[in-house]
Amino acid sequence: MKQTLFIVGARGAGKTTIGKLLSKALSYKFIDTDERIQTISTMTIAELVEQHGWEHFRQLESHTLKALSQNEHVISTGGGMVLSPENRQYMQQNGIVIYLQASAEVLSQRLSLNPENSQRPSLTGKSIIEEMEEILVKREPLYQACADFVVDASLATEDIVSCVKSYILSQKSNLI
Repeated sequence: MKQTLFIVGARGAGKTTIGKLLSKALSYKFIDTDERIQTISTMTIAELVEQHGWEHFRQLESHTLKALSQNEHVISTGGGMVLSPENRQYMQQNGIVIYLQASAEVLSQRLSLNPENSQRPSLTGKSIIEEMEEILVKREPLYQACADFVVDASLATEDIVSCVKSYILSQKSNLI
């Protein structure tokens, strides 16, 4: 039975916030891959990328995903986790993939309120709205392709958690 939940979506979609609430609602453990990478490396993502490059970071991300995947865990992934076909396949085969979908406008508004530049380096050097639009054009098909369940990330957090929890519980009952 698929019991690991992988939360995917662009930065600012609410993966960590929803993941923590969802883990409590389901009595699962919560893990954020970006937080884990920063803890293990003792560097921010920006520092890691600056010192070792994006390719090295993406390799760490893939390794972390596989190392942390366990039953009854909610795993909040980095926004770029879906860029690797291997990561998408791994998540699909080893759990339920929840996609928190949000428009570039919603994402840029959230990121403007809490930029966390030291943790979330700009990928393009453009304005937040331009960057998010560009990222979504590339990643939206990847998020959609690996998602078992898509939820509107602009809904209230309690509504998102309720929708996802209902979906997860319906999946469990279908397997009995």
